[in-house]
Amino acid sequence: MTVHRMVSVMAGFMVLLSLALTHIAGQIDLLHPTWLWLTGFVGLNLLQMGFTGFCPASKVFRAMGLPEASNACDATASGRHC
Repeated sequence: MTVHRMVSVMAGFMVLLSLALTHIAGQIDLLHPTWLWLTGFVGLNLLQMGFTGFCPASKVFRAMGLPEASNACDATASGRHC
């Protein structure tokens, strides 16, 4: 697992954990359809992207013609990585 994927897993976990904790504390009711389900979807998508490497948004952006990221950070003058 790469650092990038682990960051996605941790971010997804934190999003879902925050939803669960607010539900347990009684601050929100996840049984009623609200915009919080979108937050849950984003958290689950971050988790699955971290484990599988598949990101639906990246497919959409590629179809729109956006370029892939370059590895410009790898070739810095100081030899340090971003």
